[in-house]
Amino acid sequence: MEYNSLLEWMFNKLPMYQNLGESAYKKDLSNIVLICEHLNNPHNNFKSIHIGGTNGKGSCAHMLSSILQEAGYDVGLYTSPHLVDFRERIRINGEMISKDSVSEFIHHNFDFFESNNVSFFEMTVGLAFDYFSKNRVDIAVIEVGMGGRLDSTNILNPILSVITNISIDHTKFLGENIFDIAKEKAGIIKENTPVVVGETQQQIKSIFTDTSKLKNSELVFADQFNYEIFSCDLKGAYQKKNIKTVLKSLEILQKIDFKINTEHIAFGLKNVTKNTALMGRWQVIQDNPTIICDTAHNEAAISEVISQILSLEYSTLHFVVGFSNDKNLEKISKIFPQDSKYYFVKPNIQRAIEADEVRKTFKSNKRHGECYESTKTAIEHIKKIYSTDDIIFIGGSTFVVAEIL
Repeated sequence: MEYNSLLEWMFNKLPMYQNLGESAYKKDLSNIVLICEHLNNPHNNFKSIHIGGTNGKGSCAHMLSSILQEAGYDVGLYTSPHLVDFRERIRINGEMISKDSVSEFIHHNFDFFESNNVSFFEMTVGLAFDYFSKNRVDIAVIEVGMGGRLDSTNILNPILSVITNISIDHTKFLGENIFDIAKEKAGIIKENTPVVVGETQQQIKSIFTDTSKLKNSELVFADQFNYEIFSCDLKGAYQKKNIKTVLKSLEILQKIDFKINTEHIAFGLKNVTKNTALMGRWQVIQDNPTIICDTAHNEAAISEVISQILSLEYSTLHFVVGFSNDKNLEKISKIFPQDSKYYFVKPNIQRAIEADEVRKTFKSNKRHGECYESTKTAIEHIKKIYSTDDIIFIGGSTFVVAEIL
């Protein structure tokens, strides 16, 4: 099969969480253990940093990768989901895995994947680990896909675990309350392995302290420390929290003999986008009018983004939004300002909420707008009515952002 045919097989033949949701969620790690044994356990051949949490884990992963690259290390980076190209998920020093490497891996292991009903995510994790091993990276920064305890990446034995924060998301799989979700996220804490938690949340703090004691792992909360202020090319206000988490993580890496200095940190944070090609985090894709996209897709993350938007100067706010069906629309709709124009779309995934259902919920909470066939058609309509000092925001789902990018 050619590359595009292989991708189609990966996306459509096997269950995949980002499309199907619950039917693609595995309840244990047996498959990834089987895959890694089949691949001769490539994850044991490189050092790794494992990053979980509800919001900010992708940004932290890219910041750490950028800084480690500036320090001269060969850095593998695994993140999910991708926005435009599947290969965004797997990078070394910012360069995407080649199409040939993807094709060769799938062709070589095709029969094994078929016979063991390997999921899209499990297959992709196996590909990342195998690629990093074969290319002898110095260290790999690995982002959890969802949750932690049962995530396929949790087969790792990292030198550092990082948990950014905890908020309500993916409740069908992780639990209906913040305590159950925190327990799932704490599942990435390993024996005798230091762990950085980005934010001190008093109601769940004991979950992390108790788990760390049980695992004999050093635990620190990054927000309890003061740091020199570094500028960063990721401009979302929420990135300040992520930078603190990254700086504390770097302190621990320095203690275990990684050669990282202040200059590496400064240049790494200034050049995250250049070094890692990160997209979709407070990304300004046009001026006059300002068009901003952001992949924030749960209550906590959307609140941060809306707060920053409202701090800006503008004439009219336009929101192009769509959501997946695991979101609490009633709560999310109330986060958005009433005196704005809304354009409702359906993300191009099977588990998306119909645009008209979103419109009705927003309307019931006095946020008014119309439905559109796609993000692009909504933008085309806005272009007919905007003023140059308006702000247009695109978000609510990673897949809404992906369409415009």
